[in-house]
Amino acid sequence: MEYSKIRKHRRRLKAARWFSRHFAWMKRLGQWFRRHFAWLIAVMAWMGRRLHWMRFLNPFRYIKRLDWYIIKKFIGTYFFAIVLIISISIVFDVNENLSKFTQYHAPLKAIVFDYYANFIPYYANLFSPLFVFIAVIFFTSKLAGNSEIIAMLAAGVSIRRLMRPYMISATLITIITFLLGAYVIPKGNIVRQNFESMYKQRTRKNTSADNVQLQVGQGVIAYIQHYDDKQRRGYGFCLDKFENKKLVSHMTATEIQYDTVSESKYHWKARGWKVRKLQGLREHITSGNRLDTMIMMEPADLVFSKGQQETFTSPQLREYISKQIDRGSVNVVQYEVEYHKRIAMSFASFILTTIGLSLSSRKRKGGMGLYLGIGLALSFTYIMLQTISSTFAINANTPPMLAAWIPNIIFVFIAYYCYRHAPN
Repeated sequence: MEYSKIRKHRRRLKAARWFSRHFAWMKRLGQWFRRHFAWLIAVMAWMGRRLHWMRFLNPFRYIKRLDWYIIKKFIGTYFFAIVLIISISIVFDVNENLSKFTQYHAPLKAIVFDYYANFIPYYANLFSPLFVFIAVIFFTSKLAGNSEIIAMLAAGVSIRRLMRPYMISATLITIITFLLGAYVIPKGNIVRQNFESMYKQRTRKNTSADNVQLQVGQGVIAYIQHYDDKQRRGYGFCLDKFENKKLVSHMTATEIQYDTVSESKYHWKARGWKVRKLQGLREHITSGNRLDTMIMMEPADLVFSKGQQETFTSPQLREYISKQIDRGSVNVVQYEVEYHKRIAMSFASFILTTIGLSLSSRKRKGGMGLYLGIGLALSFTYIMLQTISSTFAINANTPPMLAAWIPNIIFVFIAYYCYRHAPN
């Protein structure tokens, strides 16, 4: 034993000598740095003493081992619920639509990448409150059944402290849900809706409009007798400009064509145009065969299709709503509801997490079946309230923001009641 220790020390001594012989420059570099940058070391030491309070800004300082344990359980169960339920939904959807796919000769690549690749995130995000509630109920009931919740409470962990990892997980899910719903899923909805109209429902998208009249600027009214969105061309065009409620300019054109290759927006080409400028009792008329002009309207402002609001990202929705309100359009309620619903649905994770924890943290003999039933009932009630409140906004003149937040407002009171009666 002593001989082996001597050999070990001898190997360490040889390694230290080799290192000092080949890397002596590192020692000299350190000495040179201390001589010439002693002031920097002093400043860093001073900042360390004065700014020690910044360590409290580190979020991981407040996440303990218990928190990591619950966060992993929460997120893992949440994604497991998504995979399980969406897989079942895909099986039923394939069984229901297989005959249509065969009848309309839908290619396999389009079915997989155009339809189901966008079907999964759309419905996973749509039913995210359901998955959150099921996840909380499932794994919290299991913790309570294994007496882990009892051990936590007996160790002095209050229900408020126990909610910390749940709220951290809900925050993560809220951020993911909002980013997907506001920026990612709308782009996929365009591809999915095109596939459905071509191979599933076999219905033509609305590509034309008749007798369109809209305000394109302050005191500027545009009228198109017929517009074809496929060709981006309108017929029977008229543009009136008013000042102090008096007509000062009247432009007509047999047809107008939207310039899709122009670098700027609102670029139109008018053919067979005539402009009448009214200056008191005088009238000045100019005409021509072709005119490049800027008109503050786009093809998306002229043709509306079902579910179009789901294909706009949140910035596009906000811009579209603002533009249509300025033009005096009344066809913006469903767009406003969609915009506010994306925000409200994201915050539903906090409410349903609180309800799920409060219901399932108590150990009972019945197991988790009762809690899962309650969770499914409450989740479907929340989704049903969202649909009903959206209908109220569209058909009953309810403010869109209030309609989108009605389910959250109702469930906040349910969450508070459940939290007050949760075991401490």
